[in-house]
Amino acid sequence: MSIDEITEFLNGLDGVLALTPVPGDGSPEIAWGDTFFYHAPDGEIPKATQPFATIVTKDYPGDEESRLNRPGTFRLNLFAGKEAFTRWTGRQPREATASEADPRVADPSVADLVMAHPVYGTLGWLAVVNPGTRTEPAVRELLRTAHDLARSRHLRRTGSGSL
Repeated sequence: MSIDEITEFLNGLDGVLALTPVPGDGSPEIAWGDTFFYHAPDGEIPKATQPFATIVTKDYPGDEESRLNRPGTFRLNLFAGKEAFTRWTGRQPREATASEADPRVADPSVADLVMAHPVYGTLGWLAVVNPGTRTEPAVRELLRTAHDLARSRHLRRTGSGSL
């Protein structure tokens, strides 16, 4: 799956706001070119909430293990929640340190593999470097799950909207 395919899929879900920071928009330079997906039915960035999915195209300080600075490399990150995280990794999110969150993965730079996020895995985040044909069905399912969780949080916080 390409970045455009992921973005198109997510934009087809209810209430998704996709933000891609660029120079001059007030965002930090490190975020330029990455994409952040929120459940925001009103089209406004929700206050005091994190995106439910991100696409990052470069290494961030302290998060270099996926080696995203390689040409053509990106990583999809998504908040899977406890149940999906456990199903994919065999562990509860908080059972291990970030480096031990997914014992199946010795190298977090491996492409087309659903794995615990190398930094935020202990919080229930999953990641896929360059999702491809092997992970596309899972990625679509996990993105729907992440969206549903974000939509439910929005409803609880605002007391409005529909599930």
